[in-house]
Amino acid sequence: MTAHAYPDAERAAVYRVINERRDMRHFLPDPVDPDVLARLLQAAHHAPSVGFMQPWRFIRITDRPLRERIHALVEQERRATATALGEREDEFMKLKVEGVLDCGELLVVALMDRREQHIFGRRTLPEMDLASVSCAIQNLWLAARAEGLGVGWVSLFEPEALKQLLGMPAGSRPVAILCIGHVEKFYEQPMLQQEQWATRADLAQLVADNHWPEGE
Repeated sequence: MTAHAYPDAERAAVYRVINERRDMRHFLPDPVDPDVLARLLQAAHHAPSVGFMQPWRFIRITDRPLRERIHALVEQERRATATALGEREDEFMKLKVEGVLDCGELLVVALMDRREQHIFGRRTLPEMDLASVSCAIQNLWLAARAEGLGVGWVSLFEPEALKQLLGMPAGSRPVAILCIGHVEKFYEQPMLQQEQWATRADLAQLVADNHWPEGE
């Protein structure tokens, strides 16, 4: 233990929120307190970003007809994904994969335009802008769990169609639709594990010293 470590209870809370975070699909219609939403966005904005470029942009969807159009895009991609899954199509269609129409708050998280101007840390790894946005989403997600709110990351959409729907500039790109809101309860396990779609990999198989993990 170092002198910089948090006290035991605070450190345990950090690990607890990481372990109890869930990708939620079932929401209650109750509104999200504006002060809580502001804290979540502030948490996202304090994420690390390569070259301190802060490439995240957040679009809050408050117009119900717009939310319904976004849902239509998600539904279109849900059906296309089901078809692409082949023999698992029927199994996939039984899953609840989004809560766009149900959640208290809907956010679209996007990458900024003119990102090519940011070279620091991206000359050989330009995708670090996406990694930075992912860190912002994770910050928001963990903060939401600590606040007792659920978050669902929806990636079932055609990026160009959503970009046009939201009037986003050239060079920008939507990354995620985030459903945020109150829930009746949090899933005991990740939903896809709970529904036996997949299981968590054994960490020991993913970590190795000095070479690629054996068996991968």
